Amino acid sequence: MTSRHLAITMGDPAGIGPEIIVKACVGLKERIAKGDLRLLIIGSGAALDGAKSALGADVAIPEVTADDREWPDLCYLQADVEGDPIKPGVLSADGGRFAYKAIEQGVRLTQAGRTAAIVTAPLNKEALNKAGYHFPGHTEMLAHLTGVRGSVMLLAHGNMRVSHVSTHVALEDVPKRLTPERLRMVIDLTNDALRRLGIARPKIAIAALNPHAGEGGLFGRQDIDVSAPTIAKAVADGLDVVGPVPGDTIFVKLRAGQFDAAVAMYHDQGHIPVKLLGFQVDPATGRWQELSGVNITLGLPIIRTSVDHGTAFDIAGKGIANEHSLIEAIDYAERLAAGTSAAKS
Repeated sequence: MTSRHLAITMGDPAGIGPEIIVKACVGLKERIAKGDLRLLIIGSGAALDGAKSALGADVAIPEVTADDREWPDLCYLQADVEGDPIKPGVLSADGGRFAYKAIEQGVRLTQAGRTAAIVTAPLNKEALNKAGYHFPGHTEMLAHLTGVRGSVMLLAHGNMRVSHVSTHVALEDVPKRLTPERLRMVIDLTNDALRRLGIARPKIAIAALNPHAGEGGLFGRQDIDVSAPTIAKAVADGLDVVGPVPGDTIFVKLRAGQFDAAVAMYHDQGHIPVKLLGFQVDPATGRWQELSGVNITLGLPIIRTSVDHGTAFDIAGKGIANEHSLIEAIDYAERLAAGTSAAKS
């Protein structure tokens, strides 16, 4: 529990963001009523009202302003001026504009201490760029808005916690991104995040880049020349780090509880095992039945967690979106905020 609000940014109003936010508010209504949880939704009021109406949701979400001295435990802040109606499932520059403005407001409020963390619903990268905001995604946008040069993506589902040395780069560029400085940064930020989550002495495994960790240099030397010395230095500095562990076994061991987290070398190496366990699809219809997992950005001066899925324009406005990932992201934001407060006290 945190005494301050969590800022919930809507993402693209044309996606499933409004729907999963309303569903999460309904699911968390008892906690909110008790004062155990305080949420400030930032986005399009029209989209929020539309989702409430479509779902028949019996939940009051009054509008507030950023300058109000006190906010109700559940409320919303208009991110920007409404333009033409934003239709569910329809890509538009207005959708991208609202997504950016919501993040901008959330960053400002969290940096000012009004909100404890940002929890983000999904945005659409094409709409974002159509609106004139040229970022590959949330992570890069948040780094820009907070003035941070380097950040780290950590995915979490249950005890599967995986941070990444590189993410949105071509596979051929991955080896160049693996440097001693970058790997040590990822190790340190992962260790810090786990401690804030209540793990006193985290055990972190480093995935190998190459098959069989390079097989003595037969399949590449990055694991031998870069990863192994960096791991040894981290251990000498008092951290509990092991590796390089071959990529075909590290996640089996992580799931079995041998480690508290793993460090993946690139996007798909880390994303596939987490989503394999957290996502489920109906084999008959092809529709998603379960979307579980959280995306956490490490290295920012603020706490940011997110759903681990996209805008799902194909099902937006149909009332069938799954809110579980958002509820998980809210839980992680609470725990990280509480851990940060405890560390400062």
